[in-house]
Amino acid sequence: MLNKFQEALDRRRETGILRTLKPESKGIDFYSNDYLGMSGNEEFQLQLLEMIQKNPKLLSGSSGSRLISGNSSIVTEVENYIAKQHQYPDSLLFYSGYNANLALFSTLPDRHDTIIVDEQIHRSVHDACRMSHAKKIKFRHNNPEHLENILKKQTGPCYIAIESLYSMDGDFAPIQEIAALSKKYNAALIVDEAHAFGVFGYGMIEKYQLQNDVFAAVITYGKALGTHGAAILCHETVKSYLVNFASPFIYTTAAQDFLWQSIKTGYQFLKQNPELSEKLHQNIKIFRDQHIDTPSSAVSPIQAVLIPDNHQLKALQQALSEKVFSTYAVYSPTVKAGTERLRICIHSFNTEEEIIELSTIIKKFT
Repeated sequence: MLNKFQEALDRRRETGILRTLKPESKGIDFYSNDYLGMSGNEEFQLQLLEMIQKNPKLLSGSSGSRLISGNSSIVTEVENYIAKQHQYPDSLLFYSGYNANLALFSTLPDRHDTIIVDEQIHRSVHDACRMSHAKKIKFRHNNPEHLENILKKQTGPCYIAIESLYSMDGDFAPIQEIAALSKKYNAALIVDEAHAFGVFGYGMIEKYQLQNDVFAAVITYGKALGTHGAAILCHETVKSYLVNFASPFIYTTAAQDFLWQSIKTGYQFLKQNPELSEKLHQNIKIFRDQHIDTPSSAVSPIQAVLIPDNHQLKALQQALSEKVFSTYAVYSPTVKAGTERLRICIHSFNTEEEIIELSTIIKKFT
């Protein structure tokens, strides 16, 4: 058995795509999802520390799943708070966005249903679909026309799965068009707002006021909010159904109350510090003004630089590393062969000088 595993690892090593765990980088951050710098924000950290000092019990383990001993007045209060902030009837908290997507797509659709997913949807959704008995169909990335052609052929209930901002290309879904199609064909639209929340207010659903057209949404807190966890925004009936039937919720020990309380504190901190998002968008503009070829949106914090030559991509990342820039090179199978790229994440804390120097090095390889 070990020989089989080792052979698979050796094949990856030979093709240069073997994944390994590396020490935390001390370089200039152009690769993390900490878009607003909140994970290292001293003022935010002090607020969390003060919260713990006032109530050390927040750090205690929950001792069980939420259906046994892990529920608390704090997690219930925070769920109500989140739902109100996003203008949804209710919300359900999870330890991660991955678990939230597993719960949604493995539980809601049944064997008579169809899940229609954007071909670039997050891996967690694909994994959840494998746990479901529903049929899965992919539609071409951000292509409402192809989606409608698929919807026309369906005879049973359908779910549509998209991200509002995609993490590999850094482009936006045509969420208004897709919401209109879901309404036209009576399909349930589910939107993952992981990379839009905090960067664009509370996300694209709020921006376009689509709460009544989006059946459920996933908001994650390990990116712009700088904490951890995720919430599913939904109707009360959907929440109750998940509590009763979603294995990733039922059979998971609940997180500490500190996590839930830190999420609420994070929302409040965002409201008090709108300059974080403003500075981020200024930095995105500085990067775009360097005229680097990219398929990404002009206002996205994720900027992809496509370099389909593996050796050239490795050479670029090495050159950046030598100048202490931390970046992330993405090889297949994470992305399709021929679409390998350097994934650049812009942050509120990056300086203009850093962005220009980074861009200057990239231009030498593109």
